[in-house]
Amino acid sequence: MYRTILVPVDGSKRAETIFRHVENLAGDNDATVVLLKVEEEPINLEHDEIIDIEKYRQEYRNLARRSTTYLEALKDQLGATGIRAVPRLAYGSVVKTILTVAAETGADLIALATHGLGGLPRVSYGSVAAGVLQAADIPILLIRSCNDKK
Repeated sequence: MYRTILVPVDGSKRAETIFRHVENLAGDNDATVVLLKVEEEPINLEHDEIIDIEKYRQEYRNLARRSTTYLEALKDQLGATGIRAVPRLAYGSVVKTILTVAAETGADLIALATHGLGGLPRVSYGSVAAGVLQAADIPILLIRSCNDKK
């Protein structure tokens, strides 16, 4: 049923709670899992602010290295269970990038855990999940992660 499952992650244990569900779905369907980590720009400038370009480049490289290492570890973790996983690091607006990567990879399911954080309109799911729910044209598996600190 599902051939490609897109799994956006943010580096948190809460986001990784989706994996027990993804492992079952991917295993049952012989699907490939695309692990996506979206990073926003490492430095946001004020109107007249001047930056040290070398510092900016170093922060960018460090961010990319940490994210790549994280994605590779997740890939290896899924691989140990026999699931094909492809890591993908992207930059930009989180919701827009998730939707773009879903289209680019031909994903037929987006699976994500939500922190359940946000204002009153988002009582049952977070803002990223809300944005994906509103705009995606493919099925979404949304799991609300627990609020405990396990």
